[in-house]
Amino acid sequence: MLRSKPVVLVADREGDDVRAMVAFLRAHEFEAIAAHDDDAAHNVIAARSVDALVAGLRAPRIDGLGLLRRALERRPELCAVLITDAAGAEMAVDAMRQGAADFQVRPVNLDKLLVVLRRGLAQQTLVARAAELEGQLDERLALDRLTGRSRAIQRAMEQVRILASTRATILIEGEAGTGKGLLAQAIHRHSPRRDRRFVAVSCGALAPDVIEHELFGHEHGTPQAGGQGAFEAAEGGTLFLDDVGELPPTAQVKLLRVIQERAFERGGGGETLKVDVRLLAATQRDLAAATGEFRADLLQRLGVARIRMPALRDRREDIPALVDSFVAEFNRAHRRRVTGVTRGALERLTGHDWPGNVRELKNVVERMVAAADGARALDVSDLPPGLREAAGAADAPQITVGMTVAAAERALISATLLHTGHDKRRAAAMLGIGLRTLYRKIKEYGLPGDE
Repeated sequence: MLRSKPVVLVADREGDDVRAMVAFLRAHEFEAIAAHDDDAAHNVIAARSVDALVAGLRAPRIDGLGLLRRALERRPELCAVLITDAAGAEMAVDAMRQGAADFQVRPVNLDKLLVVLRRGLAQQTLVARAAELEGQLDERLALDRLTGRSRAIQRAMEQVRILASTRATILIEGEAGTGKGLLAQAIHRHSPRRDRRFVAVSCGALAPDVIEHELFGHEHGTPQAGGQGAFEAAEGGTLFLDDVGELPPTAQVKLLRVIQERAFERGGGGETLKVDVRLLAATQRDLAAATGEFRADLLQRLGVARIRMPALRDRREDIPALVDSFVAEFNRAHRRRVTGVTRGALERLTGHDWPGNVRELKNVVERMVAAADGARALDVSDLPPGLREAAGAADAPQITVGMTVAAAERALISATLLHTGHDKRRAAAMLGIGLRTLYRKIKEYGLPGDE
């Protein structure tokens, strides 16, 4: 739902007309934020949930279409108005095609601007409600952590859509923390068995003498009521065996028989029980290389279909969306008011290799959100010590003996811009130079930000 004071980012050149626009919007119950260059505007978009954008199309140091694309990536229903100095049908059509709600020629008609913004915000209310309902559905389908733009995760999800409706046994492969369990839930939720039970057993967490009782039950009583095992508990539904490569040899033999005959006996009993269960399994090991440890015929049966979950380092483009999702989740869980992550901190998170994958990223974001105070964006200073120190090392300018003064200056300015998340005013202050001098140096050295 929208806040009582919607946030409008006004990204345009400095001047009386912009000041008047900001004052007008504030007088009409908007929270108007002015930004006079691309990097300042990008930092606002990264740190705040912006409801509307008013941007100069071709203003000095402002790329209106670039800001529009970035803002729409963060919030597709955002209401945007682009402003230009001269009328041009081609520019107007291009702006509208890119997603702008309106296109105005200076001087801006403030009354018309107000009508457009209010209409766009009313549309957002409808979109927010639809997104809320869609989010509830996605939660049921266990897809909230599996969506992403990367080709790797899209390939995995396409396999889910193809295989979910079948009875095929599926082996899910991937490193620890990549979301193999979530993928198994997604398969179940998309299958004809979605209304029956989903039972998960972690084979690696159980002692060898316990795992058979856990899977097949025992006539003389187990911790499970009635001596039932996981196969009976999952009757008609789905059974997910995580870390299936850790099964002891005797359990592998019994599992192979269940797959082939859909029958088994409880431990200590002679009655043969028939079972109708969809079997999913996961492993972080290369079972084909585990010679003598894992049966080749069982692997063949488990791997009728295979889905590989990509490591997070192979889908870095999904990290910003994952971070946004985790921030929202832990704001609710810990009653925090974190507004987002700054561009600088996000660059560090995206550049990290994440050996623990999505699980590690989630834990890091939770610690950051839980420790945050007030309504603000998470910055580099909020990163855990290991990441923060690594970020500091990455920030250090690479200066060597024999470099020219110009090359050393370029390296220093580039490192300072990276450290500040491309906040040029802060970077200029740290470097001890004026803002205009910094812009001149950025242009002179061809550094990022010279738009």
